[in-house]
Parts: sequence; C-alpha cells; structure tokens
Amino acid sequence: MPQEYLIANSTEEALAMLAARPGARIIAGGTDLVIDLKEEKRQVNTLVDVSRIPELKVIEEKDGEIILGGAVTHAEAAAAKLIREKLPALAAAAAAVGSPQIRNVGTLGGNVVNAQPAADTAVALVALGAVATILGPAGERRMPVENLYEGVGRSKVDAGREILTHFSIPIWGEGEGSDFKRLSPRRALSLPMLNTAVRVQVRGGRCTRARICIAPVAPRPFLCEEAAAILVGVEPCPEVIARAAAAAKEAARPRDSLLRGSGAYRKDITAVLVSRALTAAFFRATGRKIEIDVEE
Repeated sequence: MPQEYLIANSTEEALAMLAARPGARIIAGGTDLVIDLKEEKRQVNTLVDVSRIPELKVIEEKDGEIILGGAVTHAEAAAAKLIREKLPALAAAAAAVGSPQIRNVGTLGGNVVNAQPAADTAVALVALGAVATILGPAGERRMPVENLYEGVGRSKVDAGREILTHFSIPIWGEGEGSDFKRLSPRRALSLPMLNTAVRVQVRGGRCTRARICIAPVAPRPFLCEEAAAILVGVEPCPEVIARAAAAAKEAARPRDSLLRGSGAYRKDITAVLVSRALTAAFFRATGRKIEIDVEE
C-alpha cells in the first residue's frame, strides 16, 4: 500500500509531486485503483490526489466545444444541464455507471485512463468524438480518446508522470442527436454485458455525419466506421438503420465471458442495441420517430 498521500492544488503542483517521487501515481476517484492496490495488483509508493484542482472539474461550452475536466465525476456529468441537453449519450452513460457510490466518486478521466474497453463513459466519449488533453513534463498533447488504448488495462496516459486534464467534444450543431444503450443482467451489476453509443447529424433530410461505438467487443471501445458509413448521405429510415446495425454486428468480436455471457449472444444483441440507439439518436436529431422491427 502507498506510504504517502498528497493533495495537489494545481496541475503544476501535481506534476512536481510526481517528478519528485518515483513510483508515485495520480488518483482522482480511485474506484478501480484502490481495489488494485488492496489486491496488490499495483505497486505505488505515493498517491497524488488531483480531485480538488478547479480546472479539472470544469463543465463548460467554449469556442464550439464542450469542455469536461478529467476529474468530473460520473454523477456530475449525469446531472449537468449542458451535458443532458447537448450530449445525452454521455449523460445516459454516466448515469449507468456502477452504483450511486461509484458515480459520486469515479471520474471521466479515470474511466478512460483505467483503459477497460467496456467503461460506459469511455464508450460515449469515443462515439462523441472526444479529444483528450494530457499534461506532462514535456507539455501538453492531444489525442482522440479511441487512440489512448494500448490494450485491456493499458493506457497511453502515464499516470505516474502525466495528468489527463480535460476532454474536448466538438458541437456539431443543428440536427444532431446522440444516444447510449446498455445491456446488463441486472441493474446493480457494474459490468455491462454490452454497451453502445452513437452520434448522428441530419441536414436536409439526410444523415451527414455518424459515429457508432460498441463494447466490449475488442481490446478497446470499438469505433465501427463501416457501420457509420452506411448511414451517411442517405435519409434515415428503418432499412438503413437495419443495415448499419447488421454491419456493427458483423464487425463485433465479443469473447465468451462468465460475467458478461457468451460471445455469440452478445454478437447477436449488438444489432439490437445499435438499432435502438440509432433510432433514439435520429429522433433527437429530427423530431421524427422511426419505427424499427428488431428481434428481441
């Protein structure tokens, strides 16, 4: 277990603490990290708490983007009016995370840095096109969230030297809609069997942009570009949604899991969740309900 617990009041102070203490690591919510430490899966000498740094708690609209601090909790994201109105997929994903206790402590940044492919808010952030800003000894760097994953549990953010300061999500504007769907065997289970987030934009009656993310069907949240491409340039309708959902199902490669169910079942249910999410997103984008017929 760590021998020292430090509270940083600024990102500069946090980086200085990390640099001065080899083996130190950033902690914000710590919902996963603390468990790993108790089970001795990680060796950390010092924890540097960044949860009280004001710039890491920001939720604001600025210069055509929505900015979310890395230490924003799931509960804060789910409750924020700006998120509920402009990024409903993220609000729904944040509300779906674990239990109320976890949502009140766990953070958006931690959900990404922990690099678990099925993390609800990470899936939504990928679908929304979020870009992460990471601060380290060499300065700032920016990277799309989907590119931060090196494998299950392995992130390109070095929590011993760097801080994920915030996410930037571009506002698409008029005619956009998003949604998040999750399948779990019971409400209290923290691990989803499958989840999906989508974002679409409709202009002049045709879909002009689309993003579809599904998980856990790969070592990272899987951005299904082929399925999204089916939607672009055509009028949203049941047939097009069905084709996109079928393409997402074909691309999905879920594995058998004792906790999440068989890979075959989750592959089949991929089409159901994607269809439902797209239908809801297109309704938000156009105000027009699309009737779909999906086998349960």
